Amino acid sequence: MATVLRDAELTVADLSNMFGPMPDHRIVREPAPGTATERDVLAIHVRDKRLCELVDGILVEKPMGYEESLIAVEIIRFLANFVAEHKLGYVTGEGGMVKLAKGLVRIPDVAFVSINRLPGGKPPRRPIPNLAPNLAVEVLSQSNTAREMKRKLDDYFGAGVELVWLVDPRTRTAEVFTAPRARTRLRVGQTLTGGAVVPGFKLKLRDLFAVLDGR
Repeated sequence: MATVLRDAELTVADLSNMFGPMPDHRIVREPAPGTATERDVLAIHVRDKRLCELVDGILVEKPMGYEESLIAVEIIRFLANFVAEHKLGYVTGEGGMVKLAKGLVRIPDVAFVSINRLPGGKPPRRPIPNLAPNLAVEVLSQSNTAREMKRKLDDYFGAGVELVWLVDPRTRTAEVFTAPRARTRLRVGQTLTGGAVVPGFKLKLRDLFAVLDGR
């Protein structure tokens, strides 16, 4: 018999089917899974300093880690400098919440949005803007599951994201997606490019992961 979470209609088996075998602590139980709203995303961040995405009324905590943060900052450093130099738009980091659809809030580790997607070319002022970035970057943690990331890809591209990078510090690889099932896997020695989304941008994986070796 499936175990039912307290005060929730969704069972542990239901949640596993949705997100894969992620650690239990990443599923927020108050408010009960299936009942959470955007207001709860903001409230738990203010109250508990927890960054949580909103998926089907469920608050799912973003996994955090030192190496993941190092790599995210390196991507921001390279990407933001390029974007600013060429006046292409804006780059956000690990706290940049975006509403992709009703009841769907994602928090990419890094995101780029072009000026053309912003009214008047200015960044939004709302804490969770209705906005699909052109590029979304996820730096993978050990607790990220394959099912979770598959859903994220579907959500991103379904909302209008044009390019997604999944970067893995443990394997020092990057997967480049131009559609949910259109993938190119890059290894150290190869180069990430912005393609048509960030024209001219290039980042050697060797340079990106050098920070992990203290270089």
